[in-house]
Amino acid sequence: MRAIWNNVVLAESDDTVVVEGNHYFPPDSVRGEFLRASDKHTTCPWKGKASYYDVVAGGQVNKDAAWYYPEAKEAAANIEGHVAFWKGVRVE
Repeated sequence: MRAIWNNVVLAESDDTVVVEGNHYFPPDSVRGEFLRASDKHTTCPWKGKASYYDVVAGGQVNKDAAWYYPEAKEAAANIEGHVAFWKGVRVE
């Protein structure tokens, strides 16, 4: 699987975890140079508190287009630290 935005490959792995239709990429498969920490946080009742990244590529910013669970709840332990994408980021 690859996550692509603005013609840039943000992440690539054959070991993603699919949860609720989203591919969560292992941390070592994500190109951190295209991610910038965001102040946004949301809470999922069974996964825990999510933190977000802005995706920065090709001179453009896609605000809050990636998220991860730094301290996932037990039910979601398999995606702790993994990164998922949305807001126009293609995952194919």
